[in-house]
Amino acid sequence: MADMKDSEILSILPDRHGKPPAERQRRGPVFDTCEVGAVLRAVVLVQVVLAAGSLYWQFTFVEWLVRYSILTGATLPATLAWLIAACALKKVLARLPRAWQYATGVGLGALAGLYGCGMLALSGLVSPAPWVASALTGALLAALLVAALVLRAKGRTPAATAAQLSELQARIRPHFLFNTLNSAIALVRAEPARAEALLEDLSDLFRHALADVGKPVTLEQEIMLAQRYLAIEQVRFGARLRLSWTLDPAANQAKMPSLLLQPLVENAVMHGVEPSPEGAEVRISTERRGDKVVIKVMNTVAGERAAQEQARGHGMALANVRDRLNLLHDVQGHFQAGLKNGVYRVRIELPA
Repeated sequence: MADMKDSEILSILPDRHGKPPAERQRRGPVFDTCEVGAVLRAVVLVQVVLAAGSLYWQFTFVEWLVRYSILTGATLPATLAWLIAACALKKVLARLPRAWQYATGVGLGALAGLYGCGMLALSGLVSPAPWVASALTGALLAALLVAALVLRAKGRTPAATAAQLSELQARIRPHFLFNTLNSAIALVRAEPARAEALLEDLSDLFRHALADVGKPVTLEQEIMLAQRYLAIEQVRFGARLRLSWTLDPAANQAKMPSLLLQPLVENAVMHGVEPSPEGAEVRISTERRGDKVVIKVMNTVAGERAAQEQARGHGMALANVRDRLNLLHDVQGHFQAGLKNGVYRVRIELPA
């Protein structure tokens, strides 16, 4: 209790800059237009609004299509200009209060609207040029985009927290800890070196589980953590756990959410090895393919019933993995899981 009280007191003390943690957290980028997903959403939103707005002036499909094409020629460069400007100013905006970041994003949207209107005016396609309407429209669309990006950024924290709690529960399961300690006790006299290594692996697992789950890590770090976990389970299951690693060094530096791979290999052991007297084969592979990294975790499943149980089991853990991957890499990250021919496969794809 004393330690908890001390930590609670320390959490509200000012730092060396004179600001408490809560105050420091108010600074930082509240929206990010540098991501591929943000670019796609911005372009789609503007084009949908433009397509709907074009219907107010034209009555035939051909007339609407002509007007829409003309407006697209001006609004698409303006949208890209807004995205590039906001991305280039990302570090500058991060030092501003949140209200100023919002205002800057909206102001850049108004300038982008004027830019698009200017392109139409110079080409002689509109006369007179609707400068005020274009600026207001650009500001409104920018406000919608900023709001969407802010909501997405806020979604990272709850998802990461929920995933951390889920993984902590899985990592500190009583029977897992009990079995690991029993294995260490059995090895103390006969093989003290293996007992020491086993306890070191267990210590590393707890250290990673209690670390900041919100920070991305490299695939190499996740592989090392998974190897620690499987080394513990190898002592417990022996020949029943048949491991196969196929690792591509070129994929090691890919960024991913922490504690993403370990629950997948734990799932493979729990549903593949543990219920089967003959054990199971667990295969982990990584491969870099151009600008993508592909990660696969596979395990054999003995019996139709066990296969169905794994297909249904750990739905929350798999959902957390999927959500955290999407939050970090958006449309560039892909997650697939399913059972085929007695083998449960999980496939992850993320940027290299």
